[in-house]
Formats: sequence, structure tokens, C-alpha cells
Amino acid sequence: MEQPSTNHKLIIYQMLPRLFGNTKTVNKPNGSIEENGSGKFNDISDKALQEIKKMGFTHVWFTGIIEHATMTDYSAFDIKADDPDIVKGRAGSPYAIKDYYDVDPDLAVDVKNRMAEYEALIKRTHTNGLKVIMDCVPNHVARTYGSDVKPAGVRDFGQDDDTTQSFSPKNDFYYIPAQYFTVPEGYNPGGDEFKSPLKDGKFDEHPAKATGNDVFSASPSINDWFETMKLNYGVDYQNSRTPHFDPIPQLWNKMYDILHFWATKGIDGFRCDMVEMVPFEFWGWVIPKLKAEYPDLVFIGEAYNSTLYTKYINTGKFDYLYDKVGLYDAIKRLTRNEPNATTWDINHVWHNESNGIDSHMLRFMENHDEQRIASRDFAGDPWLAVPGMVVTATLATGPVMVYFGQETGEPGAGIEGFGGDDGRTSIFDYWGVPEHQKWLNNGKFDGGQLSADQKKLRSFYSNLLNAVHNNEALRAGEFYELMVANEHQPEFNTRLYIFLRYTGKQRILVITNFNRNQQTITVKLPDDLLKQLNLSGSREFKDLLSGTNYNTNDINTGINLTLPAASGMLLEF
Repeated sequence: MEQPSTNHKLIIYQMLPRLFGNTKTVNKPNGSIEENGSGKFNDISDKALQEIKKMGFTHVWFTGIIEHATMTDYSAFDIKADDPDIVKGRAGSPYAIKDYYDVDPDLAVDVKNRMAEYEALIKRTHTNGLKVIMDCVPNHVARTYGSDVKPAGVRDFGQDDDTTQSFSPKNDFYYIPAQYFTVPEGYNPGGDEFKSPLKDGKFDEHPAKATGNDVFSASPSINDWFETMKLNYGVDYQNSRTPHFDPIPQLWNKMYDILHFWATKGIDGFRCDMVEMVPFEFWGWVIPKLKAEYPDLVFIGEAYNSTLYTKYINTGKFDYLYDKVGLYDAIKRLTRNEPNATTWDINHVWHNESNGIDSHMLRFMENHDEQRIASRDFAGDPWLAVPGMVVTATLATGPVMVYFGQETGEPGAGIEGFGGDDGRTSIFDYWGVPEHQKWLNNGKFDGGQLSADQKKLRSFYSNLLNAVHNNEALRAGEFYELMVANEHQPEFNTRLYIFLRYTGKQRILVITNFNRNQQTITVKLPDDLLKQLNLSGSREFKDLLSGTNYNTNDINTGINLTLPAASGMLLEF
């Protein structure tokens, strides 16, 4: 049984350091690092971290730290140049790792000193009262993978493979024997302007290796993860996914060594990429092995198959999993005012999909893979996220995450390069993030260029996250949904969501209005709940978000509330 004292309410700020501290505003599509600039480890200053902490955050996920394939040439620093034909975007994807024992030279002021600069950032983050999460990308690596700084005695991926075998439990990769890898037709790396002697539509890989998204062909398509090679954890995909876990495949130990390497640097947790593409037996082996030495390490899994959630938590030993296909998708439909959107979908999430594991589900409305709320592809207006963000942050005792720029209404507009005009902030390109840069204010991190409306939006996020952080009913309390108790109220509709979070000491009524217009409703608490909480007579309620007070003369008859369009309240009573 889970100990009630465990605090699962991590409040995570996700940032891409390459973009976070970048003050350049050129934003040329397919621009180079010299033209468009890049944020650095050193840009994430004490002041920046203090401001993040002030907003109520407890953890920072530094995304894209590990060295990955790029079109930027660092050969002057003894880093082998990558072939652009197998790199996505001028900066390259942070999820095409090139050296698991090194950090991205783009992020260093002094490239030769890059690891020390990252270690200083870890220390600085801890000094400012925040914990550090970084990526673990276990399923695939860049086609140019090769560690030039690996510790003595470490064997590189594939170094000892028998490349005549399409599958062997002793191999680190999967092979397409006797075939050459073919670059997808029509790929124009870096756009027309980008020139490189290596840009010739070819990449010398023989025999070809299987591609990261389980494509066992020497000719992946342009829509595949063609820039990556799939790692072999002992599963024979082409033979009914037969497992070969005894003896333990050597890759398991190599991945353990990598995670252990970063844990020794004081990392507090890993966000593990695409965990469902790696066998849960591996996770069930590696996570306890690491926690034996680092018991407080946190493991977050990017997962999308709700039928396997309990398996990844109980057998795979993950602390937390993404709640994307459940809560995120339901809230996105409501936020976008889609015709089929209903708050009963939120009921379905906690009642079915995450029943019994709610404290293990990480909730969010933005991350690097998803569209920006303020983009035309999502809601077009960052304020429409208010009810969804209130539910996301307060529905359960599990973690909540915000993506940098979300709190300033960044719309992710424009074609950055490989990142198209898709409402996302590109992870592939060098870029400045305009609305975030107004808060950045040339490295002052004081919001000096924000509009009054943006300051108000940041204030909403700050009030919400601090309320969650500082109130035990929201952080660790019980949950009681009030939809059934109110569905026969004359003003009820399925764009309202109502629930109670409570402990022995505190009660908070959460009510959200996803409607695009004002709603008035008398919210009732059922008799059994009133009895259980020993409530009667007149009561005063205080909204933790706005500071407004509300009253009822008799809690048995309910509390009458008027909710503005797209709003939420946290009523403590």
C-alpha cells in the first residue's frame, strides 16, 4: 500500500535550453546558429531559476541536453561532423542522440568546457531549491552514434555486433543484411541555402540498420524516424516479437551504465522517451537497480497505451506516466469547443483509465510534441486554457507540467525550418521564441517586455501552481466528483466540471466552466458527503485564484455561483 506521506505533486517546468535563453530575434527559416542564435546553459541564471521557483515549480526538465546529431560543424573541437542527409533540422533533433556520455555543444559558451557548464547548471538549479529532470532516450540513437568521451572500459553500441544477423540477442542493433541504407527521396536537409560537402543524398551505412520507429527496411520513408537506429533489447520483432531476456542482453547493462553515469552527476529524475517501444521487463530490471543506489530518483515514462499503464507502473516500476490519450485529449476537445466535447470524458479518465493509479499520472496541456494552446491549431487564445489548466493541476495528487512560453501565451507561429507551420515550437531548428523572449527581456528574466494581458496570464499560472503547491487538499487530498450530485440542477451542462478535494484539515471545491459564455449554477454537495465532512449551516468560501469571497446561508441547499466564460475557481471553505 502506498504511504500517504508520499508527495507525488511534482510541479514541472519543461524547457528546451537551446531556445530558453536565446535572445536573438532574427528567426530566419533554416537559419544557422550564427544567424538565429542558441540559448546556453549559462543563460539559465540564478535569477531565471528563482523566477521559475517563485511560480510554484518544484522541478525543471532540461530537454535536449545530451549530444545529438546536428548540421552545425564542431569538428574544430574534435567532434565528428554529422552527415546532414540523416539530420532533421539545422540544429538537429534532441531525440537523435549521438553520444550518450556528452552534452550538446550548442549549449556551451566554451565548447571544450561544456560538461562543466552543465554540471554548474545542475548545482545552480539545486541551490535555487529546484530539482533536475533530464531526458533518457532508450529506444533509438542517431545513425552517426559514436561516443568520443565514453568512460574507460565502455563498449560503444554496435561495437561487438555480428552484422550478418538481422537479429541476435547479443547485438545492440537490428540489421538488414547485405543491403545499403537509402536516404529518403526528396529530403533537402537545411533547405536550398544550406551547403555542405556531405549533403549529397547519400549516407554510407552497410548493412543498413532498422529505423527507430520499428521500420525493418533499408529504405525508410521521409515520414519515418529515418535519422535514427532502433536499439535491440532482446525482442525479435520479425519473429512474433519473441523475447530473449535470459541471459540479460548486453544492451541492458550498457543502458544501465549510461543512466548511472548521469545519476552520479546529481540528476533527480529522467523523463524516458517512448517507453512502450522498449520492453517493460527492461524497465522492471533497470529502475530498481538504479534506485538501490539512488532511492529518490524519479522515472517518468512517455506512454500512450492506457491498457498498459498499470503494467508500466507495477512491473516496469515507473513513478509516473504521461496522461496524454486520456486527460490531455479530453481537455483539448473542451478547450477547442469541439461539438463532441464533454466533461464526462474527464470522469472516464479517473474512473476507468487511471483508476487506482491517479497519483502516477503526469498531466499537462503543452509539451514539445504538442501544439501550443495559443496557436490557431489549438485554441488561438491562451486564456481559453484556464478551465483545462485548473483541472490538469488539481484533479489528482500526481504531477503537473507546464512548457516554457505557455505562461506567456506563445503561439508557436511560423515555419522555423524542418519544423513546419504546425503550431508547435520547433525542437529541430535554431529559433527565438517571441512571447517567451518578452519575459526573458534580454536575460533580465523580469517580464519587462510583456503586455499587461501577458503579465495577468503569468499571474494566473503562478496563483494556480502556488495554490497547488501550498494547499494540502490539492497536493495530497482525497477526491470526490460532484457531477452526479449536480447533473439534475437546472443550470447544469456538460461543459462544467465540478469536484471536491479534501483532507481532515482542508476542503477545496473546484469548479470549472469550459463554456465560451458566462454560467450560473447552484452547486450542491450530496448528503452523504455533508455528513462525512460534518458540514451544515452557513459557510464562507474563498477563491484561491482571485481572492474573492462567496457565501451560502445553508450549505444543504448549495452555493450559488456565477462563472465567467472559460474560467475556474478553487473555493476553500
